Order: sequence, then C-alpha cells, then structure tokens
Amino acid sequence: MGAPSSPGFRLEQTFFGFKPEDRVKLHESLFNLVWFGAGRWDWETLYTMPVYIRRFWIKKINKMNEEAEQRAEQLQAKQQTKRKQKIVKSPL
Repeated sequence: MGAPSSPGFRLEQTFFGFKPEDRVKLHESLFNLVWFGAGRWDWETLYTMPVYIRRFWIKKINKMNEEAEQRAEQLQAKQQTKRKQKIVKSPL
C-alpha cells in the first residue's frame, strides 16, 4: 500500500450542517420574518425557534399579506365604480 494522497485531516463536511446556499436561504427567511413580522420577534428568538414553527409563521404572514392585497383590490374596484356612477355627461 502506498502513502495517502492528501495527508492530514479531512476538511470535507462529515457531519450535518448547512451548505453555503442553504445559509443564504435561512438568513433570508429570518430577515423576512423580522421585517414583515412588525416587531413580533427579535433575531435571536427566530434563530432558535424550531423550524416547523418558523415555517408556520412564514405561511401565516404570507396568507395575511395576500388577504390584505385582495381587500385593497376590492376597495379600489369599489371606488372606481362609484366614480363612474357620479360622472354626469352633458346633453350635447
């Protein structure tokens, strides 16, 4: 048998951990929860929060934002129909 090709310790990841692209996703989701959570949580609380609870809150905030957008669109459509009804055309 010959000598090992790379002496020393293995520097590959041999345990569970985040890949660099996964870290970006994690911190992006944490930032979004802090930002859109309107001060409900701080960074440390979210970082230590179990993943399933964090996902629950992400879905909940997304749902709340979608509902708010729908209400705004409905209100805007209602206001536009009222404006059309108020316009009086001249007889000429």
